[in-house]
Amino acid sequence: MRLLKLVPENTNIDFISKRVIAFVVTVLLLVVGMGALFTKGLNMGIDFKGGILVDATYTSPVDVHALRTQLEPLGLGEVSIQSFGTAENVLIRVQEQAGGDTANAKAVESIKANLGTGWTYNRAEAVGPTVGAELLKSGILATVIALALITAYVAFRFEWQFGVAALVSTFHDVLVSLGLVAVLGWEFNLTTVAALLLLAGYSVNDTVIIFDRLRENLRKYKSKPLTELINMTTNATLSRTMLTSGTTALAILPMFFLGGEALINFTGVILWGIFIGTFSSTYVASALLLYLPPLRMGKGDVATGLPAASKTAA
Repeated sequence: MRLLKLVPENTNIDFISKRVIAFVVTVLLLVVGMGALFTKGLNMGIDFKGGILVDATYTSPVDVHALRTQLEPLGLGEVSIQSFGTAENVLIRVQEQAGGDTANAKAVESIKANLGTGWTYNRAEAVGPTVGAELLKSGILATVIALALITAYVAFRFEWQFGVAALVSTFHDVLVSLGLVAVLGWEFNLTTVAALLLLAGYSVNDTVIIFDRLRENLRKYKSKPLTELINMTTNATLSRTMLTSGTTALAILPMFFLGGEALINFTGVILWGIFIGTFSSTYVASALLLYLPPLRMGKGDVATGLPAASKTAA
């Protein structure tokens, strides 16, 4: 049976020679993302900053302007209404009410009473500022723990140098994706945190595939310099990388374009994560091994990073 290949078997791209360009691109992405993060900040969703969220579906297409006018007499302050998914589905967001959780819960009930009959409530909840702060803390903690466990697994499964390279690469992917959320002003909520955790796992999976093949080549071709082995390994796994990334992106694209407001943050972060994760695992993760202590290949042998001439050039 003939396997599908997106790149020729004899592909011989010199990835290592482009490592400086890749590092510059990486730094620029981090600078832009972190700059937006510290200047604009994240557009915190109700999950984290507190407020009221009502996801409702009507029996017929909803006139958003008329619905906004209908809710104004309730005196709930800032009200945001968006259509998403279908013309019958709306997302109503209301600012946090003075009086805490009790006032927020009463506001939810008053919204339902004002809307009347014919509505199906997919989600209707009030989140207080205390709960929101706790959710944000838990989200950050979950991300940090995930990155730490990923690093520990890679370091245990291979060598500590691989763990460091995987940590830097995965941390880079998460930060750059977080920067994208800040740049575009997308709402940062629990769904976004889930997307960041998902792309962290996706990114390290591709990196581990390359590291596993590199470890085999280190033992098989002990006389070859690490630069040549990294190029050989990356080229050998390139078809698999492109096929996996491409099929995953194809599965996400319909949800990104047709999923509406409810899914755009989640799918947008994942799509960007697929792109940036493929870039980092191909150009960044393995190249970082050149600047770490030599890798042990077994039986006391070690693989040096750059040849003498290349070290001077780098």
